[in-house]
Amino acid sequence: MSYLQHTKVLNALCTLAIIVWSCACEQSEGHKESFADYSPYLDSLLTSNLSSHDLDQLSLALDSSMAPGAFDLNTQENRTLLKAGDLGGLIYGSHELISQLKNSKEITATHEQPEVVFRAIKFNLPWDSYRRGESLQLHMETCKDLNYWRAFLDMMAANRFNALTLWNLHPFNFMIQAKGFPAAHTFSDEEYARWKRLYKGIFAMAKERGIETYIVNWNIYAPNEFLNKHGLKLIKNKHATLGDADQSPIIKAYTKQCVTQVINEYPNLTGLGFSLGEFMGGMNPAEREQWILDTFIAGINEADRKVKLIHRVPFSANEGSEGSTDADTELMTREAIESIEGVIPPIWVEVKFNWSHAHSTPKLIKTHGGPLHDKYWNPAPTNYRIAWMMRNEDFFCLRWGSTDFIKKHLQLNNQPYAGGYFIGSESYIPAKDYFTKPGDKVPWNYAFERQWLYYMVWGRLLYNPNTPDSTFQQAFKHEFGPEAIHLFEAYQNASQIPLEIISAFDIGWDFTMHAETFSRLFQWPDAHLIDINTLIAHPVLDPQYMNTRTYVQHMLANTPISSDKITPVKLAQRIEELATATLDQLDKIGPTDEHMKQEVGDARAWALLGKYYSHKLKAAIALELFRNTGTEEYQHQALVEIEQAIAWWDQLAAVTSNLYQPFPIMIYMPKGDPKFHWANIKEEVHKDKEIIAATVPLALQ
Repeated sequence: MSYLQHTKVLNALCTLAIIVWSCACEQSEGHKESFADYSPYLDSLLTSNLSSHDLDQLSLALDSSMAPGAFDLNTQENRTLLKAGDLGGLIYGSHELISQLKNSKEITATHEQPEVVFRAIKFNLPWDSYRRGESLQLHMETCKDLNYWRAFLDMMAANRFNALTLWNLHPFNFMIQAKGFPAAHTFSDEEYARWKRLYKGIFAMAKERGIETYIVNWNIYAPNEFLNKHGLKLIKNKHATLGDADQSPIIKAYTKQCVTQVINEYPNLTGLGFSLGEFMGGMNPAEREQWILDTFIAGINEADRKVKLIHRVPFSANEGSEGSTDADTELMTREAIESIEGVIPPIWVEVKFNWSHAHSTPKLIKTHGGPLHDKYWNPAPTNYRIAWMMRNEDFFCLRWGSTDFIKKHLQLNNQPYAGGYFIGSESYIPAKDYFTKPGDKVPWNYAFERQWLYYMVWGRLLYNPNTPDSTFQQAFKHEFGPEAIHLFEAYQNASQIPLEIISAFDIGWDFTMHAETFSRLFQWPDAHLIDINTLIAHPVLDPQYMNTRTYVQHMLANTPISSDKITPVKLAQRIEELATATLDQLDKIGPTDEHMKQEVGDARAWALLGKYYSHKLKAAIALELFRNTGTEEYQHQALVEIEQAIAWWDQLAAVTSNLYQPFPIMIYMPKGDPKFHWANIKEEVHKDKEIIAATVPLALQ
């Protein structure tokens, strides 16, 4: 069963290209290479998972009348028929067939097609990364290994993601030796050849799996060697991300050449994306857009073939770089996008959903810089569609997987003007596992394999929001046995806890909150646990929530509160209930192996963090009442609640100490990138007691 025979027959009535798969005879490699739709990945997937009998009964077909990614699986006269709109659909249908035979030994007729057209992973590369720190650079060797990418792309295909977007500040000098710009050749011929093999290998393996590939950069960047040679503005700190633009003609010419050349030298690369923000200081939005038209778009139009395009919305509505929005900038950007020609439609217009913290409320409150107006989609666009950037800067270590959140998000936001989602992080790379304690025997090799549920729920639900929870429950039972149904239910409760916490705490860029550590960067370089006074006064993200200060003011003034408002009292109760429900499900699970112990431990950690937060929020309410009334009973109540919160944190530290070594994390990078562990910040946890004890009523201040 080492080879499959491929025969193509045209059905004129429905332009159906039927591919009959058989193990009866072997074919030469030359025959396989000549078959335009051949995929070694699909070959291996089927021959590795189906018996000779099942393969003999299987027929695959491509049907151009079906949507890309769609498949139809059924049986007819003792044969299994799998029809699909493209290679991706054949792969998804094959996975479905394998799953059905594995779980029930029978085939159920199944027809599925993608709800979200563009289902992308945002993957920040560790070389020339946007941010720099140990937690990113430690992935360097792993990400240079094609074995890693093979495993990652296998995961993407299994979960029905169809686009891999690779991000770093300036990818071009790793991929090409720009013609006419020798100062930009920053690697030896041998080093460059290694980089080229890596990129070509990634793009080829992705194509075999029906996955598109894009490179995305930030602007305006160029190698320092090139800048120095031509007497241009040097980026003194190569990994700084904000600064004034250098609009020299030679940088424009260099960027344009890079775009054209990378398209021509990498035929399996699907498209490019770009940013309008970093090192574009001093340029207004129209000037930034024109720079893109003169470089990226001009370079694309001079290439030998057409490509697809990701156009990120501007980060700033003025000449600054700190982030801002306005309707005029949206209108100008829309007009520019609508003027772009020579690319394969639609253009994907990337919008950060709730800035860097998409795992919060499913309502669109803000994007990078502030609230978004409706100019991008009113009226409906014609040559582009919105792709929501679902940044995760809130949980890198603890596992997550809420099906309800994703379904609700799609219900609210997958409007006709949209059609795409990006899933990924800026401050985390899912490559090397640097969390697990050395010596623990675990069945995974890479970090993304720890987080299999995160990728499975996002990928499968973006493809089909009607995918039942039983699909994910079956995955748990297959991996861990029948008791794992309780583990799935535990994660549905536990995964709601960080969403609630962030919805009630206004956020912005990456370090304004990190849910699993309950930390934020207060003022550079001061990153630490969110203390009780900050919890009291900090505004909320979702206006349906109320912060503690506002709530207490309403209480004391006897001001009515709308019944649909989520007050701190309701929120504390809600999170307490989620945590208790999580622990109740986990208590139903018996002894576990090392793998399941890790999964159970993470769900328990979320529950303990929830218990901590609930009691801390109750303490915050009591403390604010004491501050405003001087009633000592409130201060005593705050101390009682914070003691309980501390006790729950102690349990959190104990549980995670059994699972994880101290690990580097980007939010603490300004402090010198110290290793984080929940057990290491107990002193900060205890400071809330001191704050409560030292609080003086307002009347006495």
